[in-house]
Amino acid sequence: MKLTRNDTVLGSCVLVVAGMLGLSYAAVPLYDMFCRATGYGGTPARADAAPLETSERTVTVRFDSNVDPALPWGFQPDQRSVEVHLGENKLTFFKAVNHGDEAVVGHATFNVVPEKAAPYFAKIACFCFTEQRLEAGQSIDMPVSFFIDPAILEDRETADITEITLSYTFFRSATGNTASVADAGTEG
Repeated sequence: MKLTRNDTVLGSCVLVVAGMLGLSYAAVPLYDMFCRATGYGGTPARADAAPLETSERTVTVRFDSNVDPALPWGFQPDQRSVEVHLGENKLTFFKAVNHGDEAVVGHATFNVVPEKAAPYFAKIACFCFTEQRLEAGQSIDMPVSFFIDPAILEDRETADITEITLSYTFFRSATGNTASVADAGTEG
């Protein structure tokens, strides 16, 4: 059987559409990897451990907490701000309370402002890495362990930074995953 020109065009169109569909599914994880690697859009980096040395310079880290109206939770930091030496591993907690009458799974999105500080803001552990399930009336303390990379001192663009805001917004999970509270932190 000989392929006609129409068959070749049809086959090419099918391949292009299939390729575009594949790229659309890959776009979200690829964009997420790009943001985490570069700090683009205020996305902090992830790290296994803080640097061994700290700097005398300090930065004030402020915490902002928000909850989507579709999620019946209260959510706030234990402290509104902390002073952090560059390179110092800092541990802080946020409290979440389910004010609803049924178990709900939520997930947090996060960003850092100013955006130019994001590549230097690294999280070691965070409740935002996994979904959180809270039973009706339950409250938990959720830890965040982070540091600010001393390499921020070598960047002329970041020389003026004295304050960084770490902002979280909790949303109702679309997957309905049954994540464990033990993944989040301690019950409180």
